Amino acid sequence: TVHEYISTYQMVYENDKAPLLSNSATNFTIRNLSEKDVPEMLELTAQTKPGPFFQKTIDFGHYEGIFEQERLVSMAGYRLNPFNYTEISAVCTAPDALGKGYAGIILASRVASILKQGNIPFLHVKTDNDRAVSRYERSGFSTRKWIHIYLFTKD
Repeated sequence: TVHEYISTYQMVYENDKAPLLSNSATNFTIRNLSEKDVPEMLELTAQTKPGPFFQKTIDFGHYEGIFEQERLVSMAGYRLNPFNYTEISAVCTAPDALGKGYAGIILASRVASILKQGNIPFLHVKTDNDRAVSRYERSGFSTRKWIHIYLFTKD
């Protein structure tokens, strides 16, 4: 049974250098995320709904987060790795932390890491998420194609 339908754009980073982004925030730390961060990661993705994210999604690896006063407010990681491409996954920022440049910071960090590995970054974004599409375009991503995602449940 179809549980959920998500209309997305697949966007690809087409530069050979990571984006240089300025930020207005100064009171934050950025670090790699681990199993102990999963409850906060699940809470953040429940608030922001970047797409499917579950208890074991962290096992795909390379998740990084921005913290304000010990609270996870922004994150992104990797998911798929087809051929020489690496998908950036779960780019999200808490609603009360928007406008501080965190998505750009975390995105630039993930892009730089993927480029350092010799891979090409790509991501999926919901077609109705104009704010994120604009952020990705400003960061050097361009739309490759429109993708329909269907999540199924086992009956």
